[in-house]
Amino acid sequence: MTEETADEIGEDRSLLIVDDDDPFLRRLARAMEKRGFAPVTAVGSVAEGRAQVEAQPPAHAVIDLRLEDGNGLDVVELLRERRPDSRIVVLTGYGAIATAVAAVKIGATDYLSKPADATDITNALLGKGEGLPPPPDNPMSADRVRWEHIQRVYEQCDRNVSETARRLNMHRRTLQRILAKRSPR
Repeated sequence: MTEETADEIGEDRSLLIVDDDDPFLRRLARAMEKRGFAPVTAVGSVAEGRAQVEAQPPAHAVIDLRLEDGNGLDVVELLRERRPDSRIVVLTGYGAIATAVAAVKIGATDYLSKPADATDITNALLGKGEGLPPPPDNPMSADRVRWEHIQRVYEQCDRNVSETARRLNMHRRTLQRILAKRSPR
């Protein structure tokens, strides 16, 4: 850790990592310790994340969106209540515009799609991102635009399938099948 990195992190260098992918969780925890975050607390569930935030809210957090026991946004929301000045990065393997918007509205500082490395995460936590990203080389397909719209309405309905289906004028089971699939390219 360089002196410059320590200054960027600030006085409180505490970090909470919530992810249910155990090997990734351990590697990321070690990498973030090497970058100057301390103490680094790594937990694998929403329940453990919420308990840690209740006990001692960290200055920084990296939280996976989809966990086996729930949604990482619940931890983001609690952390934002307990410590409004915390910097939070949400990670997910299921990147969608709607979930990114929901994460930022709840209080996340940034949103990264997996695979993200420790350097990307550190830059996001410390706010060292480049301004606007370059335009995409491959614009979204029509199927992807449709999927993004469904995801946005789903988030607006607080992840209520029946209400989302009503708003989209779609059968509930059809919507459930769409939501269960991975996003189209």
